[in-house]
Amino acid sequence: MKIKHVLATKSPIIHTINPQTPLSQAVAILSEHNIGALVVIEDDRIAGIISERDIIRAAAQDPAIFERQVQHVMTANVITGRPSDDLKAVLQTMTSRRFRHLPILDGDILLGIVSIGDVVKAQLGEYEGKLDTLETQIIEEG
Repeated sequence: MKIKHVLATKSPIIHTINPQTPLSQAVAILSEHNIGALVVIEDDRIAGIISERDIIRAAAQDPAIFERQVQHVMTANVITGRPSDDLKAVLQTMTSRRFRHLPILDGDILLGIVSIGDVVKAQLGEYEGKLDTLETQIIEEG
């Protein structure tokens, strides 16, 4: 299965933010939309990603962090995926590199963002489909 199939099951709305936005506003957007990360866009390009985990780590070091801008907390070196990426390879990368959100690009165009939960759900669905097929074959042969 390819990542484009996972994106097809998700809302087309992509929540983004700009690097100069106050961190307190980023927290409000994450909470309002019940999401775990925002893609940081500057000059129509990905400048970074800010996740709940980034915010927690920063807050643990500096409680006044919420007055600073997103750019001071975001992850700047963003790993991205492509719609043609294999689901298993993406799951392996996200697990081994220990991140939970992957922006998906087609060239320089942001198509969406997938979470580790989206990837695991799709993988489970694929396994359940294979299991159903095997059960049907066993019953038909029996």
